[in-house]
Amino acid sequence: MKAAFVVYEGFNLFELAGVLEPLERLVQGGHLEGLEWAFCSLGNEAVAKGGLRLSALERPASLGTYDAVVVPGGPGVKHLLQDGEFLDWLRTAATVGWKVSASVGSLLLGAAGLLEGKRAATHPDAAGILAPFCREVSTEGIVEDGGCITAASAGTAVDLGLYLCRRWAGDEADLAVRYAMGYRG
Repeated sequence: MKAAFVVYEGFNLFELAGVLEPLERLVQGGHLEGLEWAFCSLGNEAVAKGGLRLSALERPASLGTYDAVVVPGGPGVKHLLQDGEFLDWLRTAATVGWKVSASVGSLLLGAAGLLEGKRAATHPDAAGILAPFCREVSTEGIVEDGGCITAASAGTAVDLGLYLCRRWAGDEADLAVRYAMGYRG
């Protein structure tokens, strides 16, 4: 299984790292062989909210070659909602089995048409923006509907990563990762 972590100018680093940490522990513990990921962008680099620069990014023409696409939120989402090139690129993930977002990353999935007819979560302040893009905006922390998994806020990023561990590798793997992380949530 190969996952694409979509990064862009102004993504939330915590939302990226919060999802990634449990997945790293999943691989390190030997619970899901073959899981790998790439950091993908349309540009050569992406600068996170706070200034951290990521470079040497993969720039795939299509995200459709991945098994999962993970989109963190962040203040850069506001600009990307109007960026036709970015939304067209994100639409290439339509056939991907797992479309995942943290916080306002769901706005990008929605604007790309990937949440049409689905329940989804987002940051409570963005519920009105997400509403036209999905069937229902949920107040739950994590919502799964038809291969789309959305989390409500940055605070749920680690929970989202653990949710993916459970979905992709089962309850025992999830418990092992929680233990390895010292997670008490």
